Amino acid sequence: MPLSNRTFTRSSLLMLLIGAGLLMAIVLSSFFLARMTHTYFDEVTKLRAVRSAAADMLLLMNSAESGQRGYLLIQDDGFLQPYEKALQALPTQVDRLERVAGNQTTVKVPIADIRRLIAEKVTEMQSTLDLASKGRVGDALAIVRNQSGFLVMQQLRDTLGKLIDELDGHLVGGIGDLRDSAASLQYVTIGGGLLIILVVGGAIAVVMQHVRELDKARGEVEELNVGLEERVTERTEDLIQANREIQRYAYIVSHDLRAPLVNIMGFTSELDASLKSISTYVLADGAQPSEDEVREARLAVEEDLPEAIGFIRSSTKKMDGLINAILKISRDGRRELKPERIDLGELLEATAASVYHQVSDAGGEVSISVDAARGLVTDRFSMEQIFGNLFDNAVKYKHPDRPLALSVQAKPMGRSAVRIEVADNGRGIAQEDQERVFELFRRAGVQDKAGEGIGLAHVRSLVRNLGGEITVTSTLGGGSTFVIRLPLDLSQYVRSNGS
Repeated sequence: MPLSNRTFTRSSLLMLLIGAGLLMAIVLSSFFLARMTHTYFDEVTKLRAVRSAAADMLLLMNSAESGQRGYLLIQDDGFLQPYEKALQALPTQVDRLERVAGNQTTVKVPIADIRRLIAEKVTEMQSTLDLASKGRVGDALAIVRNQSGFLVMQQLRDTLGKLIDELDGHLVGGIGDLRDSAASLQYVTIGGGLLIILVVGGAIAVVMQHVRELDKARGEVEELNVGLEERVTERTEDLIQANREIQRYAYIVSHDLRAPLVNIMGFTSELDASLKSISTYVLADGAQPSEDEVREARLAVEEDLPEAIGFIRSSTKKMDGLINAILKISRDGRRELKPERIDLGELLEATAASVYHQVSDAGGEVSISVDAARGLVTDRFSMEQIFGNLFDNAVKYKHPDRPLALSVQAKPMGRSAVRIEVADNGRGIAQEDQERVFELFRRAGVQDKAGEGIGLAHVRSLVRNLGGEITVTSTLGGGSTFVIRLPLDLSQYVRSNGS
């Protein structure tokens, strides 16, 4: 379906609005998911920092305890190095744990308990090392054996272990939330991208369809321009031909009207001469007219006057017939055409019925074959006039030595025209007269039939008013074939030709 400019504008704006809405939704969703991802990432980072600090603290305490016990068992100063290193790092590590624990609110870190237990354990370890350094290793081992330090260390391990386990659980959940958020962001981005691609594709399709419609319209305009040039050329040729016919008609009319006028003028002079003879006889003023004057007056009354009046009457009658014929042709051009859908076969059958008796009585026949579209749109009255004249001519000018055979064939000519052939086996028309018979007041062959020579001129006028043309092919003594070409749709022809 062709896109109008308004439809194209609405479709384009709709696509732009949908695209803008999708883009805004994608941006907002991406921003929201990115913020969530950032929040989950910060939470995971803080929890990992707390876990790392707790695990490092537990590692330092284990290292310090291992160094203490190794020294007590072997009295090797090498075991004191990890102990002293761990003790130096413990305050910093405790402060670190307290600081990172304060950066998050997810897990409660028992800093006070951890400080207390670390302090108790460090005091226990330091006291044993002091005793051992004084040579009282047995006392130091006794303190270790009473398990007071072991219990403190066990509490510290339990406290930090629970803290680490809780942190691990939150870390697993946080990482899962982070993964879900990243996946949602990915899905939103991909889905939004696909929707935008669909919208862009739809916009491109609308634009391409509009472009195709524009190309098609431009092609139609170019075809119309070409057709317009052809129609202008055809109309120019028609006008030239019409002008020639007008000139020819003017010559024929002036010539044929002049002949009766010359006759009237001549016989008017003869009337005038006859009246002089009569006047001499009538106005003799009582004088006895001569025998010659009486004879001339009698001749004028008995012969000259009736003859002159008869010739004047016949000339005026001929002029009246010529004028009526001209008016008839003129009315054909002025009559408003009424295009309607007609069945050509039915119209031909009805027209042929008007001459059926004349044909059948002489042993002739009429055959009609219509192989054309039944949906012919034209002026019914003009069609009846055209075929009525052609059928009447066929009957009037049939060959005297054979029955009339009249046939009509109608066939489509392309997709927009119809060709109708009206053929008979009558007298035929000589080659030199085949164009002349369509001229006004012109007849061909032996003039033994009544008529004024307007029938075929009338037919050509009617055919041309319907947008068609008529031609004839004939052989003298062998019959004639009249070929009529008409547009299938007269209303379309009238619109395209501005008639």
